[in-house]
Amino acid sequence: MSQADDLQQRADTFADRSIEFVGGLPSSMIAQRIGAQYLDASTSVAANYRAARRGRSYAEFAAKIGVVAEEADESAFWLHRLAKAGINSTVAIEPLLAEAVELAKIFTAAARTARKRRGGK
Repeated sequence: MSQADDLQQRADTFADRSIEFVGGLPSSMIAQRIGAQYLDASTSVAANYRAARRGRSYAEFAAKIGVVAEEADESAFWLHRLAKAGINSTVAIEPLLAEAVELAKIFTAAARTARKRRGGK
């Protein structure tokens, strides 16, 4: 399996664990609203990475990998909001937050490299 395949699997697992996490949130309006925002961002990591890998050009890949980095960072943002508000799920938040931060770092570095390779900043 290639490094890209491994990273896709990791993003897919993050999406799966995020779905479980949101399913375990309380039914309060705030928990559900923030949970929905988090779910959109976290599942978008896997979906957009898949799209980036299928890019028709290097420029398209570079643009899409930037979106992946943004979605991973946004996932961490929403998890921080949930933690700060004291909203708990039946699934532990700490491993998801650690993975969101790590994925954001990985994809941010990939986006930076992609921009440099295509001559951007």
